[in-house]
Amino acid sequence: MKIQKTANIYHLGIKELWSLIRDPILLVLIVFAFTGMVYTAATAMPDGLKNASIVFVDEDRSTLSNRIKTAFYPPEFTNPQDISINEMDRGLDKGDYTFVVNIPPYFQKDVMAGKQPSIQLNIDATRMSQAFTGNMIVNQIINGEVNEFLDRARLPIEYPVKIEERMRFNPNLTASWFGALIEVINLITLLAIVLTGAALIREQEKGTVEHLLVMPLTPFEIMLSKIWSMGIVVLISATLSLIFIVKGALSIPIIGSIPLFLLGSILHLFAISSIGIYLATIARNMPQFGMLMLLVLIPLQMLSGGMTPRESMPEIIQNIMLIAPTTHFIELSKAILFKDAGFTIVWQQFMMLLLIGIVFFYFAHQRFRSTISKMA
Repeated sequence: MKIQKTANIYHLGIKELWSLIRDPILLVLIVFAFTGMVYTAATAMPDGLKNASIVFVDEDRSTLSNRIKTAFYPPEFTNPQDISINEMDRGLDKGDYTFVVNIPPYFQKDVMAGKQPSIQLNIDATRMSQAFTGNMIVNQIINGEVNEFLDRARLPIEYPVKIEERMRFNPNLTASWFGALIEVINLITLLAIVLTGAALIREQEKGTVEHLLVMPLTPFEIMLSKIWSMGIVVLISATLSLIFIVKGALSIPIIGSIPLFLLGSILHLFAISSIGIYLATIARNMPQFGMLMLLVLIPLQMLSGGMTPRESMPEIIQNIMLIAPTTHFIELSKAILFKDAGFTIVWQQFMMLLLIGIVFFYFAHQRFRSTISKMA
């Protein structure tokens, strides 16, 4: 009997794969998602500043002003140049410069005297992304150089304690590393819901569900066939994306174990696919399914720690989102792929995914069985 059930699940899954192959729209969606969308997520937003043009109107010509100028260098900024005050407005109007720093006369003298002289920072705000980010970076660099200059000028000895910062896992703070991997994680969630839900909706619209009812099949077998078939499509697509897009085209290092990540992905797919089937039993057609999916998917992705750290959210939201599989999947994915964490570190997330998956599958099975009994 068990062998027969396994065979039914296998053959029904093969049928789902053939149905997917005959659906060019979904195939294009899968290919584009794990290639174009991943690449775009990593490269669309700039990693802070890159080659921002900066020039100086140095009316002080002091040691401190030279020190400030030499603090700006590639790749964040172009090599700084000196211009006259008469060239400043014309250069900004023509778009030759993004940042113009005007250091006033007697700047170093006033600083050493304990005064608070002002430095004028002119920004071409039409270059919006560079202007917003660069404003803070330029201020930080200038303040840092002035403070260090004062410390060395006034203190005969160095501080007894010197703090050295070291960035772990992403030493250059490259945003594309995080963006690409988070996009892969989000796409696993998205496509698991879309493919399993679409598979069931497609059968309802074509009337093939009634054909299944006359066969010696159980709702359990029908559900598992859709979960394993669509899950393996997502799993293979995610693996190829990690290898050829993330590691290959984007040259993003993945220091963790991809097989361990895929094992966690299997548990996540089990839970998320159950949600997709549950939503498909509520919706009557694909437009309704799409609307329901948005209501579920947006909170899952925004409140699970992928876009914003969970620690920054209200405590009640953190506690509520512990029942979401995406919360635990994002935690184990970041730990494995970024930090090379082993199973002994992420086993709790694995167990939570398994438990949540079983609960979601149970409710989806109950709903699906109830829906089928009404059709019979």
